[in-house]
Amino acid sequence: MADVSLRQLELFAALPNFATLSAAAAHLHLSESALSQAITSLERAVGEQLCVRRKARGLTLTPTGQQFARQARQIVADTRELVLDARRGDELRGPVKLGCYSTFAANVLPELLEGFPERHPGVRIEVMVGTNEELFSALEAGRLDVALVYDVSLPAGYRKRRIYATELEAHFHPDHPLAEADTVDLPDLAGEPYIQFHATPGTVNVTDAFAARGLAPTIAASVTEVGLVEALVGRGLGYGLLMSRPNAIRTSVEGRPVVVRPLDPPVTVSHVVGIWPEDLTLTPRASALLDFAGERLGGHGRDAPGRDAPGRDQRR
Repeated sequence: MADVSLRQLELFAALPNFATLSAAAAHLHLSESALSQAITSLERAVGEQLCVRRKARGLTLTPTGQQFARQARQIVADTRELVLDARRGDELRGPVKLGCYSTFAANVLPELLEGFPERHPGVRIEVMVGTNEELFSALEAGRLDVALVYDVSLPAGYRKRRIYATELEAHFHPDHPLAEADTVDLPDLAGEPYIQFHATPGTVNVTDAFAARGLAPTIAASVTEVGLVEALVGRGLGYGLLMSRPNAIRTSVEGRPVVVRPLDPPVTVSHVVGIWPEDLTLTPRASALLDFAGERLGGHGRDAPGRDAPGRDQRR
């Protein structure tokens, strides 16, 4: 078999990130012809077509090419870790590419970005904030090491590690009649004006929770920003239903007070988890970051005392 270089594997591992060969070449600081030649040489060595290159349709990896790119990415990552291991001794050094679901990013990232570098000064955290779809795509393409998301409607093929428990809570203006209650139930809310937080998968989960009780919420407004939900609640325009978050301040972005009450019986009880593709090995730096996140944030939520140990990995 012809020799295959680490550089060839590195180039091919990057291809799933791009729709065209020219875009990939520009990112990799190569000419398009040089990248095309490298791919052709790799295909000769492998003995199979790894991608389809059409000017009109862009760049498409074959099924073999997709698997090859995943394995190439792991080989490149393992090689980098081998070099870092030799350099660092007992100290963690190098980057961690962390993704975080946008709705709770402001509540968890400051804690991690402040505290983790104090414990591991040789580690550099690179952050991406996005939707589930954006984070899953980045994980599959190798642009992220790990992502923090809700453990709800996760696709197959990921390992996960619990960070903290979370559940749906009702948010009220202080003058709302239900603001004085110890807990509230969905029938109490169904007839009240509801400020809907519209996001995947939360919207469907809330609608299904009402439907399971033979109810439907009375939607007064539907918005895509958590801060806007709380701002409207703070002005008394309706109540909101949001997942509980650590480090939360009970005021709107305008500084108006917001009262938060638990639901009884609980609704949409889940966890924030760290996830990564099950066919890739979590780096020591990413693993240490998840351990730190569980340590600092794991005390949030109703099942915190009995949560899984931070080091226990699970398959989805």
